[in-house]
Amino acid sequence: MTAPLAQASAGAPLALLSPGGLWLLALLGPLVLLYILKIKRSRRRVPSTWLWAAAQRDLMARAPFRKLIAQLPLVLQALALALLALALARPASRGRELTGDHVAIVLDTSASMSAAARGPTGEATTRVELAKQLARDLLSGLAPGSDALIVEAGRDARLVAALDRDLVRLKAAIDPIAARDVEGDLEAAVALGIDRLRQLGGARRVVAITDGNLARPASLRGASLPVEVITVGDPVDNAAIVRVDVRSGSAVGGASGADGKPSEQREEVQAFLVVANFGAQPRDVYVTMRQDNASDVLGSRRVLVKPGERLPVVLTFRPSPGDHRKGLVFELSPRDAMPLDDVAYGRVPAGDKLPVFLASAGMGQGGDAQGAQPGAPSGGSVWIERALASDPMTSVTSGALADLLGKPGLDPDTFVVIDGACPPDPPGGDLLIVNPPPGRCAGTLVGQTLDRPTLTSWDTADPRLRFLTLDGVNLRVASSLKPEAATQELIRAQEGTIATDISTASRTGTLLGFDVGESDWPLKASFVLFVRNLLEQARAHRAHGITGPARTGEPLRVSVPATARDLQAIGPAGERLEVAQRGGVAVIAETPRAGFYRLAWQGPQAGSVVVPANLTSVAESDLTTRPLLAEGGGEVAVSSAGGQPDAHVEWTWLLALAALGFVVFDVWYFTRVPNRS
Repeated sequence: MTAPLAQASAGAPLALLSPGGLWLLALLGPLVLLYILKIKRSRRRVPSTWLWAAAQRDLMARAPFRKLIAQLPLVLQALALALLALALARPASRGRELTGDHVAIVLDTSASMSAAARGPTGEATTRVELAKQLARDLLSGLAPGSDALIVEAGRDARLVAALDRDLVRLKAAIDPIAARDVEGDLEAAVALGIDRLRQLGGARRVVAITDGNLARPASLRGASLPVEVITVGDPVDNAAIVRVDVRSGSAVGGASGADGKPSEQREEVQAFLVVANFGAQPRDVYVTMRQDNASDVLGSRRVLVKPGERLPVVLTFRPSPGDHRKGLVFELSPRDAMPLDDVAYGRVPAGDKLPVFLASAGMGQGGDAQGAQPGAPSGGSVWIERALASDPMTSVTSGALADLLGKPGLDPDTFVVIDGACPPDPPGGDLLIVNPPPGRCAGTLVGQTLDRPTLTSWDTADPRLRFLTLDGVNLRVASSLKPEAATQELIRAQEGTIATDISTASRTGTLLGFDVGESDWPLKASFVLFVRNLLEQARAHRAHGITGPARTGEPLRVSVPATARDLQAIGPAGERLEVAQRGGVAVIAETPRAGFYRLAWQGPQAGSVVVPANLTSVAESDLTTRPLLAEGGGEVAVSSAGGQPDAHVEWTWLLALAALGFVVFDVWYFTRVPNRS
């Protein structure tokens, strides 16, 4: 490593020399001595001394040295020796000095840093590689005795290297840093760097290296330490998919009948995309859709996106039963400077019709109810089945409770309705329990019987009770419910609570403490609307999972059966990920890459699921120039990496080449043929 020999002020060139090679300058003394020492001559007998007068004078002189005469060979040899000594000293120059006793270097690793860029010599690279090289150059410019730390600014701030004075270790910590497919949070990373420097003495400063395309441009406002922001990369035009949604619908197919009506309706997958153009020129692109691990195109459209426009695009295809729950890949072509946002991911919905299982405790095994027809529901289940069947996008199955609990291969997204019972951990997806028996039911205590309760209020903010009113609904009898928390109360009567929320982390659950057949509620439109709200919520959970679509950088939560075991999670690149399971929810702590995340589990309800994760960020895809700071930005200086001088240049090879040139010229001078004219 080069040690500093001379140091200039901030902003001026700084020269570095290694004293290990300067010992060669000591040979200048012997070289000069060779030119001033007299030659010791031997005695010879000659016919005449006239031609040897000068030699005779040397023999008569008593001093061992003679006057130094400037000769060209002496000058050439001295210069070659001096240049060779300097070359062995490995001289280097630094364009700028990074002042400060303690420095925090923050590297932006958000998605926009993966955009293509040009290096100083015109080579193709990326913005994050430019930032890494600039960070290395800044470390080379550290003043003697200073230390530095490295912070990565992705979705969350991460300390890459703690305070250290070893430049080799600090530069090695920079090498594995790469851009992530996430929205960056520069504010959190700068705050982490400031927090690590706050308690230290001496001069402290923070240097943030970013491309300036931040999700929160004013995030650096109010920093308590001096912050220098250095931007890398030039503004470029970019087009991106900024929104994706896949749903299942119906399409008319086949020929019309004699009455003019369509002969059939078939399921159709509809993908809704939004393509944005952040450039100054219109973009003519192809938008295609295909299944994961397949080359066949399912749908394609050619669109012209004007500058600054966000254009909706709809792609459709008719799936086969084996296509359900498989991954879909959407692409823009041709690709541009940021290929990451030219691709988005989705999933084929589970089907156009939601499976529903209506289980009645009063129905015997195989569907025989006391005093009822085989397979027919009893009591209030009749009204519930009618409300469920009024939705054409449901597939309703009725049966006994034993049929539900013992049914193998039940679709995990089935909407389950249980009338007159409360079994622990029933299979399926969202849950509705009606008229449970006294005792504990899913955390709610079912208590005393209430005669003709008077409804007083209901939670209109809850999605299950939106757009409806319970005014005029009369109940003959109901059970008093006592939930674990007051926030779980859904419908309240003057005598007590009669409906509660029994949702868990993996499913939405609703508990009605009365038999709907013992009321006039099924005769009112609000009952059908209540059932429709439950079905719509179940469809949303079925399409996207209990937590909805995933975004990169955020934790991924997937609903799995409560009996699931031996969970395995695979990332987009085939890497194994750590996954935690609790209460029927599998959690992957971080999703740094866009793509498909696959989970598989064992148990009585073994299965697997594919979950897409997307960037879909306008802030990261917009690669145009934007202001970094709002008014009142504090001690923050913004500059461009292009305006920074070269940070570190070694001159060893140039000096060695010059020394070789002087040696070659000296040899030529001695061996040249004299001009006899």
